[in-house]
Amino acid sequence: MPPAPAPAYRGRFAPSPTGPLHAGSLVAALGSWLMARHAGGEWWVRVEDLDPPREVPGAAEAQLRTLAAFGLVSDAPVVRQSERHALYRAALDRLLAADLAFACACSRSALAAGGGVHRACAPGPARAQAAVRLRVPDGSVVGFEDALCGHFAQDVATDVGDVVLLRADGCWAYQLAVVVDDAAQGVTDVVRGADLLDSTPRQILLQRALGLPTPRYAHLPLIVDGDGRKLSKSLAAVPVDGDDPLPALRVAWRALGQRPGPFDAPGRVERGLARASAAFDPGLIPRKPVPLAAVHNGPVTDDP
Repeated sequence: MPPAPAPAYRGRFAPSPTGPLHAGSLVAALGSWLMARHAGGEWWVRVEDLDPPREVPGAAEAQLRTLAAFGLVSDAPVVRQSERHALYRAALDRLLAADLAFACACSRSALAAGGGVHRACAPGPARAQAAVRLRVPDGSVVGFEDALCGHFAQDVATDVGDVVLLRADGCWAYQLAVVVDDAAQGVTDVVRGADLLDSTPRQILLQRALGLPTPRYAHLPLIVDGDGRKLSKSLAAVPVDGDDPLPALRVAWRALGQRPGPFDAPGRVERGLARASAAFDPGLIPRKPVPLAAVHNGPVTDDP
């Protein structure tokens, strides 16, 4: 399948169907949608359903219904990763043929003994089923300019090691699938939560190995609870209410540091989104994690 033609700006939101959308997910969805609209670009939705053990039956459909209730509808037909195995296999075969990837049957205990960072296959008992890893040379320091977080660099060899592309259980790894799909869909800008900031260098390394373009990146601040935990990991990660979307949109808007107004007046969600699109200022987005308590008290800033 040829890559989708890329416009000046094409963003995307790519939820995993592991449960209902919560407030943190909505911030990522709204933030990526606003950034796309601010740039006069497109916003696509992709369902990242490649991890059956973690997926909840019916969650993907529920997430799409919730997004629609919030007025966040993809500008292109929704893509599901579970229908794109051939693309991932073709990419993996290219890497294997170029000796840029290799089979690894290291046991969990062997990996744990190495601190979880794979630099060479260890002797000893091997798994019955091998994984496939990207060969990461020593000194693979990858840096990039994030639109919100500034310069970020990582020594992928030291900090991550040889990156898993195909898991030992036969499931495609997130890192391979996201890189292949972003290129195939012509995504120019990736706007997502800051919890994925440190995944970006390994994705850039993989893009280079496959000869694929590197999109621009912007990592949105996470909403955290009183203990500093990402909202989705805490008991506060309750689902957002698609039957009453304006209160949750108000909270997401504040978490993005924006000035009050667009969602304060009663009326249709579409009207609030239109006002939000006109008023949105990317320069106001916080660069630090956002405490949940602060979100309920007004727009969030980086001021002490």
